[in-house]
Amino acid sequence: MKSNRIALLLFAALLGPAVLPAHAHAGHMADLEKRFAAADRDHDGKLTPEEARAADMGSVVRDFRRIDKDGKGYVTLEQLKARLLSKGD
Repeated sequence: MKSNRIALLLFAALLGPAVLPAHAHAGHMADLEKRFAAADRDHDGKLTPEEARAADMGSVVRDFRRIDKDGKGYVTLEQLKARLLSKGD
């Protein structure tokens, strides 16, 4: 059972988010919401590069400028969800 799940995730990573079943999207979104809430230390609904770095959110830190398209110095949960859906990771 576990190997089937791993195979599905690897396959989906190669082909993108369109091939993930709806429950997989929901699981990724729930995980993102939990990680965002834990990383947002001041609970302002905004994640700074420092907060992302402290929470070991490497892909957010690495792609911060691309996610923060407006150059405001922070990203929101909605921006991260949009990135997750567009990238499939």
